[in-house]
Amino acid sequence: MARSQSRSRSLLLPICTILAILIHGAHSFYLPGVAPQDFFNGAELTVKVNKLTSIKTQLPYSYYTLPFCTPSKIVDSAENLGEVLRGDRIENSPYTFKMGDAKMCNILCRKVLDAKTAKAFKEKIDDEYRVNMILDNLPLLGYHVGLKGQYSGSKEEKYFIHNHLSFTVRYHKDKQSDSARIVGFEVKPFSVKHAYEGKWSDEKSRLTTCDPHTRQAVVNSNTPQEVEDKAEIIFTYDVEFQESDVKWASRWDAYLLMTDDQIHWFSIVNSLMIVLFLSGMVAMIMLRTLYRDISKYNELETQEEAQEETGWKLVHGDVFRPPSNSDLLCVYVGTGVQFFGMILVTMMFAILGFLSPSNRGGLMTAMLLLWVFMGLFAGYASSRLYKMFKGSEWKKIALRTAVMFPGIVSAIFFVLNALIWGQKSSGAVPFGTMFALVFLWFGISVPLVFVGSYIGSKKPAIEDPVKTNKIPRQIPEQAWYMNPAFSILIGGILPFGAVFIELFFILTSIWLNQFYYIFGFLFLVFAILIVTCAEITIVLCYFQLCSEDYLWWWRSYLTSGSSALYLFLYATFYFFTKLEITKLVSGALYFGYMLIASYAFFVLTGTIGFYACFWFTRLIYSSVKID
Repeated sequence: MARSQSRSRSLLLPICTILAILIHGAHSFYLPGVAPQDFFNGAELTVKVNKLTSIKTQLPYSYYTLPFCTPSKIVDSAENLGEVLRGDRIENSPYTFKMGDAKMCNILCRKVLDAKTAKAFKEKIDDEYRVNMILDNLPLLGYHVGLKGQYSGSKEEKYFIHNHLSFTVRYHKDKQSDSARIVGFEVKPFSVKHAYEGKWSDEKSRLTTCDPHTRQAVVNSNTPQEVEDKAEIIFTYDVEFQESDVKWASRWDAYLLMTDDQIHWFSIVNSLMIVLFLSGMVAMIMLRTLYRDISKYNELETQEEAQEETGWKLVHGDVFRPPSNSDLLCVYVGTGVQFFGMILVTMMFAILGFLSPSNRGGLMTAMLLLWVFMGLFAGYASSRLYKMFKGSEWKKIALRTAVMFPGIVSAIFFVLNALIWGQKSSGAVPFGTMFALVFLWFGISVPLVFVGSYIGSKKPAIEDPVKTNKIPRQIPEQAWYMNPAFSILIGGILPFGAVFIELFFILTSIWLNQFYYIFGFLFLVFAILIVTCAEITIVLCYFQLCSEDYLWWWRSYLTSGSSALYLFLYATFYFFTKLEITKLVSGALYFGYMLIASYAFFVLTGTIGFYACFWFTRLIYSSVKID
């Protein structure tokens, strides 16, 4: 017993070491190729404003949709494809800092609200919108536009705006060059009803509520600024600079800090238990049952003995008969290969640090481009399977592979985008970006699918290990637990169970505007998902063949693919328990995007299960002697 325990510990040690290296690598790397920027005292710091965001509506808006103070000229920053699709709208701002130059109660501008602008502010305060800013590519953890409250002794609810911002810029000093690098950007918002003496003058007026000359600073919101028609609002800000021991390469650690890494480890261990259970079942089938079956079948000599066969060998003449709707199966398998390639390469780039959150929109841009270029493998996979089914019109199957999945997703996306347009949100994809997406699809992806399909069609067809009978064998009546619908639904539970804990964190990062950068964990979960999908499909496929049911093609795809149904049901549960979305449009957006994600998950997991079963059936039927 002691020897077996020490052996198991010696096996676990290198596995845990590899896991730790993978996970540590997921957030110890910074984006390669990004050079730090050095600032000397007095150097100008450019503060940019990004979109207004709300977890209640999920509809981003440009900063200047609200009547905030504006610079002399508003300039849009160049955005990549991923940023535009995320709704990012990065623009310059009137906030100007100089390195090392602390400011107190700096007046930005004075605004007098009318009924329309007051209503706009109130709506954003109601929906708990946050303001997002960027300094030296470092995001500010957003502050609320304002808040709702009551004066003491009153029950009437009022709206108050955060019109005074107290910024803190943290920097790491280089002792040799006397330059500094920005390593932190924080803000404390205040609502202050500013007062001044005499008539207002933009250049000469001095505030009595805060004054840099008398070192009077804003430290609380005891006299808040109310939002109402004809309200006079004076926007002000402070900025202070604090030296920090944090080095530039580690400045994102505060954003990416994992406070609950134990639950991720629990997720991994939980998933590994599922994998070990399934691996044991597959090993039992392969090493014991199949070995015994194949030995028995190969020892059968007389015709009488052959007629007494039972089990999976009986259906050898039908097991490789092309399924109904075989063209559609080829299309879905090809699309699944495209997805698998895209996710695998994206994971590799993410683990190496190329998709750091500092590269805003980089993850989405990378996935889109990889999806486009993986069209080559989609065409090849669908064409190879199509030729095995004795198909000859490879161009038709290539066109369907290139158009079907993106077409369905595009139709849903177009409807969702129209809803966002109707809300005048910056999340709506502009016409120019739409054109770019269509070009990527028809200009690059479709031709690559045709190239892959052409290469696949020129390869010799995959030969079946056994001959197929001309007349289909009748399938005997099946037990209730072998009913296709039941076994398919059962098959999807374990793959979903392997990923559902990590799924919670992914949904939280998407819908609650949090950073997700634990790609080491995600890669391990993805590997476990692959193994789980393959093993559950092989186990159920074996039971199906033993019941003399040879219609395994579509069932193998649907068995692991049904995990997508559980993903969508979990997304529905998450919506009602974790989110505070109340608007109909926002709810439609959530379920629309989760429908697309579930459809993609179905295609991915279905393809993994199909190829596992495809390999399994070819292996076992090539191992027995068939007269």
